[in-house]
Amino acid sequence: MHPSLIDFDQTPFVAIWETTRACNLACRHCRAEAISNPLPGELATREGFRLLEDLAAMGTPICVLSGGDPAKRSDLCHLVCHGSRLGMRMATIPAATPLLTRSLVKRLKDAGLAQMALSLDGPTAEIHDTFRGVPGAFNITLQGARYAGEVELPLQINTTFSAYNWEHFEAMAELVRQLEVVFWEVFFLVPMGRGSQLGQMTAQQFEILFAKLASFAHSVDFIVKATEAPHYRRYLIQHHNQSADSTLSVRPPGSLSHHLPPHMTRDFGPGGSIGLAPKGVNSGNGHLFIDYQGDIYPSGFLPVSCGNVRRDSIAQVYRFHPIFRELRTPDLLKGKCGICEFRRICGGSRARAFAMTGDYLEEEPFCLYEPKHHSSLD
Repeated sequence: MHPSLIDFDQTPFVAIWETTRACNLACRHCRAEAISNPLPGELATREGFRLLEDLAAMGTPICVLSGGDPAKRSDLCHLVCHGSRLGMRMATIPAATPLLTRSLVKRLKDAGLAQMALSLDGPTAEIHDTFRGVPGAFNITLQGARYAGEVELPLQINTTFSAYNWEHFEAMAELVRQLEVVFWEVFFLVPMGRGSQLGQMTAQQFEILFAKLASFAHSVDFIVKATEAPHYRRYLIQHHNQSADSTLSVRPPGSLSHHLPPHMTRDFGPGGSIGLAPKGVNSGNGHLFIDYQGDIYPSGFLPVSCGNVRRDSIAQVYRFHPIFRELRTPDLLKGKCGICEFRRICGGSRARAFAMTGDYLEEEPFCLYEPKHHSSLD
């Protein structure tokens, strides 16, 4: 199915499966608060196959196998192969540990992996390794990037910005430029898990990074995407229209491409993904997350369990659970998000709203924009 035909009320654009919480790193921002050994209750291989089959039956085009460290699972290549044979574009995010070998990268490529993501959160070993909690992670990440190039596996870099490292954006962007990536996914920190102990950027700093992201994206031939910052879409629309000396006019999501140049119309699901989405992806709205023991969430950053794949139909949960349906209803949003003329193409980070207020319908806590008027965009 072509992405433009996907109905987000029925089908997620991207599904993230947290295959394990086992990981040998101790990242300062870790959503999962991962530990070194697998926890009891992980979905077994056969259960994982069934999950992938259910996702494919929904028409889900993209599935990301995350963690923890998915390389901790001995069946990782089998899972990739199964999902790929079902017609989904499969991606995974191995951690920068000694498990990230050239042999593993080659086996993942041979299994049908469409894209491998590696996390890089600083332009130097000192900055990155401090963030990741293990010396040597920076060098292993760069080595993993070289392995991807050697076996011709498309490479994605994931970077999480917070008050800790946001001032290093230019150096980080230049490093990514040199790594021959096809995709740079820039995460804006959601304060949950270990990340709740990190300093938050201000709304003004978000806008500064938006400007830098937009400028950088215009200068490269790979995809640059902001995750957990849907108001980046609002920023792009405003500034593209301003630069064209046109009056701001907001059209329905399907018309977004009329406002933005091609490099700005790409949008992807939170948590890492590949492909082109027809409109903004947000928690529960084009996005679905399954944790290591099968619990179903709107997003890995929005830890509100809505069911479990061992007892519930994942399609029924995504399509009909009240929380998912609320998250797909912009008119339910509160505060300034609820009256914002951009709410149907932005909607604010529902995960950050929940982390900061306990209410996933509250306004985006770090958005500088003040709505000019109430508009239904009907």
